Amino acid sequence: MSNLLKSLQRDMTALDEAGVVSETTMREFNQACLTEVTPLSSNEIKQIRKQNHVSQRVFAMYLNMSTESIQKWERGEKQPSGAALKLLLLAKEKGLDAIA
Repeated sequence: MSNLLKSLQRDMTALDEAGVVSETTMREFNQACLTEVTPLSSNEIKQIRKQNHVSQRVFAMYLNMSTESIQKWERGEKQPSGAALKLLLLAKEKGLDAIA
């Protein structure tokens, strides 16, 4: 999340706490602040791992997944979804230290 968006979110939270913003507006604002989760290709997944200089086994440990899952993702046999996909996108954006 950008610094501008973080600042705006703090301001909106303060307005909500002051009773100026409705619960519905706050809920919609928070939803709009979420990072869009888009599918990753097998090559993108492999690139995330290689850019972080880790083996498939170590990458799997960071993601709390099996090495077999990482191998299937990198071969394009399966696609990550849910929390695993969100963690991959976070690792892509901020590196593995963000999820360690």
